[in-house]
Amino acid sequence: MFTVSGQTVKYDQAWTHPDTGVQYPANWLRLASPAEREAAGLVEVTTPASAVYDQRFYWNSSTPKQLDDVTDDDGNTTTGLKTLWKEKQNEIAASLLAPSDWRVIKAKETGTNIPSTWKTYRAAVRTACNTRQGEIDACADVPALKELLFGAATIEQQQTDADGNGVVDDDGNPVMETVANPNIATVWPDGIV
Repeated sequence: MFTVSGQTVKYDQAWTHPDTGVQYPANWLRLASPAEREAAGLVEVTTPASAVYDQRFYWNSSTPKQLDDVTDDDGNTTTGLKTLWKEKQNEIAASLLAPSDWRVIKAKETGTNIPSTWKTYRAAVRTACNTRQGEIDACADVPALKELLFGAATIEQQQTDADGNGVVDDDGNPVMETVANPNIATVWPDGIV
């Protein structure tokens, strides 16, 4: 995004220079060189890091979306993040099961058995889906839900001794270790090749 004489100029929008009246097409910012932008008096405005937020979970940088479904006095229900993400788990499970659906149909139509590896895989997908949905329900707030679904696989934490006390080195600095993140969702099973 850019400004010129107090006017905001955005990518992919036609604009008129406030001082000269010159009209610019929507693609001009993308095609113009830095020197051409400077000659037109444009100043780039950068977004501060504090204004960056995950739109899947937040309305803005400081307002999380609602976690649970809410029904108003008129009976209108607003769907919360937990319901949306549980539905997404159903969609993922369906996409994992779909490539092997023909095996189930074939077995039913021909009166044969589904190979046990496929039965096991399909059951594992359904189990993972149900487990992930339970983990979503257990989230107490939006940051916990975001961590569950998109957290790093590993985290750094201080080592502990047998009594649960933090381990420090000779200089009193904590001794850190990389461990599996206990706050992320159950993984989906690997597909069968």
